Amino acid sequence: MTTEYRILLFYKYVPIADPEALTAEHLQYCKELGIKGRILIASEGINGTLSGTIEQTNRYMEAMRSNPLFSDLLFKIDEASGHAFKKLFVRHKKELVTLRYDKKLDPNTDGGGRLTPKEWHDHLDRDDVLILDGRSDYEYDLGHFRNAIRPDLETFREFPEWIRNNLTEHKDKRILTYCTGGIRCEMLTAVLKNEGFEDVFQLDGGIVTYGQDPEVQGRGFDGNCYVFDERVSVRINQTDEHILVGECHHCGKKTDRYVNCKDDTCHLQHLVCEECESDKRGYCSSDCESHDLVASGSTL
Repeated sequence: MTTEYRILLFYKYVPIADPEALTAEHLQYCKELGIKGRILIASEGINGTLSGTIEQTNRYMEAMRSNPLFSDLLFKIDEASGHAFKKLFVRHKKELVTLRYDKKLDPNTDGGGRLTPKEWHDHLDRDDVLILDGRSDYEYDLGHFRNAIRPDLETFREFPEWIRNNLTEHKDKRILTYCTGGIRCEMLTAVLKNEGFEDVFQLDGGIVTYGQDPEVQGRGFDGNCYVFDERVSVRINQTDEHILVGECHHCGKKTDRYVNCKDDTCHLQHLVCEECESDKRGYCSSDCESHDLVASGSTL
């Protein structure tokens, strides 16, 4: 079966002299092209994920590579049956990944080494390495590499303090870190290096590239990968080793489905199995259901 749409995931740390002007120009171009998605532009580079038809995405990639700043921009490509986003956002930000670190870091010069998917796979069962998930806790809960450390964090900017409190005693070990597409680990390895860790590596291209590699086929990744579009959850391990690790918020049953709480004042994104989503009517708790009913003037 052929698909008419594709999803592009991309980023590049590169100095941009006038990011606000580029943001306005890029927004206009994307509107005219008809793509949807979320693109962030800062003085340190660009980070985006978007969806469009094959023709639209081809034109976008060609246009980006015609710009000397992005001539070597790498795109991760997934086929899709339709748009993965409802809207288009192109925004200027101070940082591509919100860190607010006490030192300005450039991942291109301050970051750690890179491991190919095959090299990464070969490290997974080694006793002399620590594997650090570079994402947030709710992403880890849906899926992660086997034996990876779960950071109990809600935001990326909590990492420096977490590292100081939890990893200082392991400075003699090799630290491997990974994230969805690679951009967060570019910065995270730079933070680790600045915090005194010397033997630091990241998974080149992130989880997405690992899952697409024909040799490793996602081996060693349990559960599914959280993505920031309408798909929410995508499979990475393409082998018969694939297992679910996410647990239903209500009953603990294994699941790969995230939903938003139906209560408009909550909207907690939580893992839920099909049975509990129906039984709990889309609410994360009885309090949220009661609150929603009172707010709408209904009664239990």
